[in-house]
Amino acid sequence: MGLGVVGAFQVALALGAPWGRASYGGAHPGVLPDRLRVVSAGAAAVYAGLAVGITSHGTPVRVRRHLLTGIAVLMGVGAVMNGLSPSRPERAVWAPTTAVLSALAWRARRDS
Repeated sequence: MGLGVVGAFQVALALGAPWGRASYGGAHPGVLPDRLRVVSAGAAAVYAGLAVGITSHGTPVRVRRHLLTGIAVLMGVGAVMNGLSPSRPERAVWAPTTAVLSALAWRARRDS
């Protein structure tokens, strides 16, 4: 579900939601430039693929663990980057969100 939230945010950015202040360091308030909208669309696709990979009954346990490890690392890096961002919304919303997702992915990795 957490990847869905992050992915939905990226989809909204890609479609032109005026949330640039809460993404990419807040350097583009309002609608993102086309280049970053394409990046957001790609990020949304990656999050969707990861979500399918970890929830699919056909995914072998070993592969699921590797995916969850990758998600934990990705979200951990995201938490650090968001925490260092000059954007207040990124620090206030996305830093804790990605930190929690990192911890949950790590925990799920252990339990799978």
